[in-house]
Amino acid sequence: MYDLKIKRIYEQPEKLDGYRILVDRLWPRGVSKEDAHLDLWLKEVSPSPDLRKWFNHEPEKFNEFSKKYIQELKHNDAVSQITDKLKNHNVTLLYAAKDPKINHAIVLKNFILKNSF
Repeated sequence: MYDLKIKRIYEQPEKLDGYRILVDRLWPRGVSKEDAHLDLWLKEVSPSPDLRKWFNHEPEKFNEFSKKYIQELKHNDAVSQITDKLKNHNVTLLYAAKDPKINHAIVLKNFILKNSF
């Protein structure tokens, strides 16, 4: 299996990033499409609009948000696009949230690592 990482889209792209996938539903502010160096924008794998709005990046809601998002991921066919790429490439999941410890990309990465291999 290849490496699966997460990284803020505002960080410099690196060769070791491998296949770069934006996993946000909304395009990140202040980032041009050229500067993003994306291979794929996979909106469908992000939390549903209702869940994203409910969570609102409030740290005290993160555990409950994680549980609800995992339930969404269990029925989300878009996850397979990431796992398919991981068979042959390093993959970096890109997100725009400010907090590197409380965001949906962490939940997504852990879900993939736990359930896909």
